Amino acid sequence: MDVPEVVVDWRSKGFWQPEGTFSVADRPSLFGGQFTWPLLVLRRDAAEANIATMAAYTRRHGWELAPHAKTTMAPGLLARQLDAGAWGLTVATPDQALVLRRLGVPRVLIANEVLDPTALRWLAEQGAAGWEVFFQVDSVAGATVAAQAASAGPLRVLVELGHDHGRTGVRTLEGLEVVARAVAAAPGLELAGLTAYEGQLRTEPEVDAFLGQVVSGFERLRDAGLLPGRPILSAGGSAWFDRVVARIAPVAGEATLVLRSGASVTHDDGFYRERTPFLRVPEEGPLAAALDLWAQVISAPEPGLALAGMGKRDAPFDEGLPVPMEVRRPDGTFAPATGIEVTRLNDHHTYLSIGDGQLHPGDLVRFGISHPCTAFDKWRHIPVIDEDRRVVDVLATYF
Repeated sequence: MDVPEVVVDWRSKGFWQPEGTFSVADRPSLFGGQFTWPLLVLRRDAAEANIATMAAYTRRHGWELAPHAKTTMAPGLLARQLDAGAWGLTVATPDQALVLRRLGVPRVLIANEVLDPTALRWLAEQGAAGWEVFFQVDSVAGATVAAQAASAGPLRVLVELGHDHGRTGVRTLEGLEVVARAVAAAPGLELAGLTAYEGQLRTEPEVDAFLGQVVSGFERLRDAGLLPGRPILSAGGSAWFDRVVARIAPVAGEATLVLRSGASVTHDDGFYRERTPFLRVPEEGPLAAALDLWAQVISAPEPGLALAGMGKRDAPFDEGLPVPMEVRRPDGTFAPATGIEVTRLNDHHTYLSIGDGQLHPGDLVRFGISHPCTAFDKWRHIPVIDEDRRVVDVLATYF
């Protein structure tokens, strides 16, 4: 895929670039005066290790990996995942698919329903031009709309099975077959396989029961003669992919199996640290948190309270608040952030519960984040640092 040149100037949050453009040629230090706070950074070695870990995991188990690009929408990272052997990339919307098409990604899976006729016509045109793109359908209405757009070219469709109180997806096996037959009968549509998402389920028994339904749904469509010779069977968020691999095993030899786990590329210090499958199968991992958010303490107005200049516009907060990890004093010394806790965020302020003498105005705090899928979209450009905290690259995001 093509990775466009990254140009960083005064428009880039966190980079202090009043004039000219930023360069990584001299490997500038994170603390050398070319950055201001807050600042999101990616630790290169951790991200590359995560990419290698997931590539090895899927190869070892006979699966393909189409990591969810919507986590980062960063061409520099997506290219590394493809170079590591990813089968394709997953997106959530036609807009994201358009970005990946322009970047030259050869195979894209839209893990969502598409009913916009404008987007469907474009997908059909690109399919006719040789692009390998798939999207999901969970209703006869969806199949009908897609068929109307297919006059512009063929459309590859995956029928989706869902679960009660989840998001999209047909809720019953009977309904799944009805939708699959509608797709198979529609001119211009190609039924390419079956897809599901288990990530919203909270317990292992629930996940295993649902994945059992996925296997039953696959067998039902296979026995009805609705699936192609080598169908796609896709599932797998970043919290239960070990159970996906285990529970789909009965039909593993009959399909191209595709995991879509995306948050694994950076992991985190919150939601996924507590839910990674490698806690259940540690011999298969591990993953390491690769994102740091640095913010400066701007006030300590009363005992037990400090405020950092970082807020909801900078840090994810939907699946847990940022986690203080380390403190850097103005003299360049470091200390662990023991006993420091984030209690809430405003737009541009983070409230920190502290003990006596722990934080002072001017200190820098390194935070881990929880949920990378809502971290990258807040940053246009992200420095990539080495183990010496020197900048070796810059990622651009395309949200």
